[in-house]
Amino acid sequence: MKKLQKTNAARLLDKAKVQYELIPYEVDEQDLGAEHLAATIGEDVNQVFKTLVLRGDKTGHLVCVIPGACEVNLKKAAKASGNKKVEMIHMKELLPTTGYIRGGCSPVGMKKPFPTYIHSTCMDFDHIFVSAGMRGLQFKIKPSDLVNFVGAQVCDLTSIEGEEDA
Repeated sequence: MKKLQKTNAARLLDKAKVQYELIPYEVDEQDLGAEHLAATIGEDVNQVFKTLVLRGDKTGHLVCVIPGACEVNLKKAAKASGNKKVEMIHMKELLPTTGYIRGGCSPVGMKKPFPTYIHSTCMDFDHIFVSAGMRGLQFKIKPSDLVNFVGAQVCDLTSIEGEEDA
């Protein structure tokens, strides 16, 4: 079995003595979605969290970590972060802002720390999956360990089907 490549995010967790497991998976460049990822690793899509980077009108960049099958509710994200409004950053801004590419954006180890908000359902699970900082690799980590490490606020960030967003 080949040795897994450690990402910078993994080295940061190691240094802080945070326990996690690296879960490799086969990347499909045509489908980087969380639903596909969950199916590929055989896990519940509600436990596979995606990392989104937004910009607030008052606070600047912020990070929202939400269940894979959900959409971020921009009003809830704005309220949680102390902004009047927030918007997703453009894809071309992701790498220069975070150091990560789409499909490999981890809430751990961005170029600089941003206020981070994790959807409250993360606490319903013993462990969740988030990107380990590159496509093809996920962290399996206790939600409380991730929340504590990134200094995240746990709150409601998603829309219920049919709920107004903007």
